[in-house]
Amino acid sequence: MKDYPKTLLDFEKRFTTEEACRDYLCQLRWPEGIYCPRCSHKRVRITNRKLHRCCQCQYEFSVTAGTIFQDTRIPLRLWFRIIWQVVSQKQGISALGLQKILGFSRYETIWSLLHKLRIAMVRPGRDLLVGTVQVDEIYVGGRRPGKRGRGAEGKALVLIAVEDKDKRSGRIRLHKVKDASTECLTPAVKESVEPGSKVCTDDWNGYNKLSSSGYNHTIIRKTTDVGENLLPLANRVASLLKRWLQGTHQGSPRSSHLDYYLDEFVFRYNRRTSRSRGLLFYRLIQQAVAIKPVKKKDISQP
Repeated sequence: MKDYPKTLLDFEKRFTTEEACRDYLCQLRWPEGIYCPRCSHKRVRITNRKLHRCCQCQYEFSVTAGTIFQDTRIPLRLWFRIIWQVVSQKQGISALGLQKILGFSRYETIWSLLHKLRIAMVRPGRDLLVGTVQVDEIYVGGRRPGKRGRGAEGKALVLIAVEDKDKRSGRIRLHKVKDASTECLTPAVKESVEPGSKVCTDDWNGYNKLSSSGYNHTIIRKTTDVGENLLPLANRVASLLKRWLQGTHQGSPRSSHLDYYLDEFVFRYNRRTSRSRGLLFYRLIQQAVAIKPVKKKDISQP
């Protein structure tokens, strides 16, 4: 049974100390019991509140080692509060908004923490989309409309893939691509969609190699029945993405930062039917202890 705070009051009562936060990380990182990350031995003893020692190889480690919390100078209580703020807001929260709520003096610190969490939102080994999938691309950012296939100054091109569940949206994937050429679109589809799936696109020639790549490629053309909206589910996601970037993050981020924001949007969209913010808190921490540490130098600065 998943163990997570159901309400803000529950959260505040539960995570009042660093020890309580470490215990929760242990619970999510090692649900079957603590074991040594070096030799996998299961006999481990506690040397103090922060460290464990393997009885086999004598390796000492902490619950935060090998996670995004490794070497952090930020207290776990504050990390937890930030994560709760991120998941409890339906549309998310910007670094500036979080800075004001928490009273941080340095914007860059909050910005970096949020980007680490966005990286954690991508579950390692996540399943590809299956079944019928609508695929399209949009430009985000900039002030002028982009010209398809030719690029657009100040804009970034994003490939959208949406599962079609009886004309309702299932899971989605978003990928920033260099341009709308076959060389860029085909690999992006492969990263998003299971081979053998039915992939629906418009008649743009950048998708010409999908059939030879193992997909049941269906081209949707403008007809009296279809009308102008050839790929309604993909178009709906495109509209929501643009609105989210504009509303929560005051416009489109830099192209070098865009992947982080796309990952956050996918995380939120694919869990949009969740009735509990606490469950999202649980999921994000669960993924945060499952990924490798992210160093500040690996994140391009604002």
